Amino acid sequence: MGLLALHQAAFAFDFNTVAARAKALAGKSYKKPSDDLPKSIKDLSYEQANQIHFRADKAYWRAQKLPFELSFIHLGGNFNEPVRVNEVVGGAVREINFSPALFDYSANRNIDPRQLRNVGFAGFRIRYPVNSSKVKDDVLTFHGASYFRAMGKGQGYGLSARGLAIDTALYSGEEFPRFTEFWLERPSAEAKELVVYALLDSPRATGAYRFVLKPGTDTAMDVKAQIYLRSNVTKLGIAPLTSMFLFGENQPGPGDDFRPEVHDSDGLLMQSGTGEWLWRPLVNPKRLLVTSFSFDNPMGFGLMQRDREFSSYQDLDYNYQSRPSAWVEPKGKWGAGRVELVQIPTPDETNDNIVAYWIPNTMPKPGQPLNVEYRLLWQKDNEKRPPLAWVTQTRFGHGYRPKQEGKQDDTQALAIDFDGGSLKKLPASARVEGVVEADANGKIASVTTRKNDMTGGWRIEVKLRRVEDNKPVELRGFLRNANGGTTLSETWSYILPPN
Repeated sequence: MGLLALHQAAFAFDFNTVAARAKALAGKSYKKPSDDLPKSIKDLSYEQANQIHFRADKAYWRAQKLPFELSFIHLGGNFNEPVRVNEVVGGAVREINFSPALFDYSANRNIDPRQLRNVGFAGFRIRYPVNSSKVKDDVLTFHGASYFRAMGKGQGYGLSARGLAIDTALYSGEEFPRFTEFWLERPSAEAKELVVYALLDSPRATGAYRFVLKPGTDTAMDVKAQIYLRSNVTKLGIAPLTSMFLFGENQPGPGDDFRPEVHDSDGLLMQSGTGEWLWRPLVNPKRLLVTSFSFDNPMGFGLMQRDREFSSYQDLDYNYQSRPSAWVEPKGKWGAGRVELVQIPTPDETNDNIVAYWIPNTMPKPGQPLNVEYRLLWQKDNEKRPPLAWVTQTRFGHGYRPKQEGKQDDTQALAIDFDGGSLKKLPASARVEGVVEADANGKIASVTTRKNDMTGGWRIEVKLRRVEDNKPVELRGFLRNANGGTTLSETWSYILPPN
């Protein structure tokens, strides 16, 4: 090996290169991104920015006929902070430069492309033939702060993931770290995975990230991160997921909306370190609602879209039945901490109002690295489910109530359907019972468990009274075999928001 080759090998780019930059950056004061974009770009509305299209024939790596291709996203609208994008070939780094020739500006006559030299990109999309060998589809997009979205076969874009969440839902205000620079390893002609590195920066944190993208029926992303704090934070959200829930069967929508349900996700699924599975249906609360679940060494959590029937949504434009579920699977032991679920009021489906992430009990001290690894699965047909029965729907409200003179039914009612798993193996003679408990603000009036002959599953019908209307009620329930007490289902964990 010659001296030049030895020199290149000694300084080949890898995860440690980004980690060293993140560490060095954490030792310096935060520097805000520059704000020197041309006025014609800054003043673009969200709709006008979306009218700037990347030219498909300019896709990066298309000329080399590689299995992966890149397309780039133009600055403008709500996205005016440029990111740098680099290609890594044989350990050497080369920046991918912005050029107006990559974009079609014909719908924006007020933009002069000659003024847009070296402005940078807002983000990029990765394409791969996941649905057909003849067509490359979007499989992953990095766009805005540390947000990214992926999808697998037969899926459409839905919920997002993030690199890091800081002080979410605190009155002091949330801090949004952002990926400032990316490095993509050029894939081989036979590659089925793509490696992306990213540098994260914010006023109180920096980080190095490595994503290994593996598109497929379930698109998988193996994530490795090394995070540094510049100063202390109150809440450090690891592997954050962000979604939208407007209304569903547990919370019907307004009478003038023909759609029965509108949501990217309908529940939070968790698997504890002891193997217990918990399902928390989502709500659109009237006021900010923050809840958490404490675990030691969690086995996984995710925001899921369990309802896959078109009839549940009836939306020909947005196809909510095809939105992916996202499942976070820790690698190694994460120790003690909690999964926190934030639910924010939203008037429409344009706002992501659901956030879930892991908060470790022990925070790193400023300057000390926090190393985290996990697998992130974007799923649809093969989405994560417990081996026991699972909740298929939660419905709120009473059925027919006959009038009783002198009496008023002041209870609130819920119907919870379970299906799959252990229920399919029960003999016809099995006796199934539902167990439901409420916290101190709820008094259970009745629990009825019935076979659902329409689905082959079982239904728990609950009636309860709320002690104080201005406080939530927390409920837990599951199915068990009355003959031996064996648990038959995951745990249904529900928050009934204040009236």
